Amino acid sequence: MALSIRLSRGGSKKRPYYRIVVADARSPRDGKFIEKIGNYNPLLAKDDEKRVVLDAERAKHWLSNGAQPTDRVARFLDLAGVRERAARNNPKKAEP
Repeated sequence: MALSIRLSRGGSKKRPYYRIVVADARSPRDGKFIEKIGNYNPLLAKDDEKRVVLDAERAKHWLSNGAQPTDRVARFLDLAGVRERAARNNPKKAEP
């Protein structure tokens, strides 16, 4: 079973709220998940401590069991110091 650490959307229209969940990679975005390991509220200020709440110990556990984080969750894990994220380089981004 391929595991994924990803965001599951909640909240109303134009008021997003996300849960950071561990789910089977084949399940739908807002569908069944195995465990909730955190929250992400993009409406809060970037320096607010409640913007990203993450259980680092559980994240480490699932990463050791082979779960693959999505790009956005990998950023959160890097900020929490759980997993290093390689810097990306896209030199053709600004070309017409």
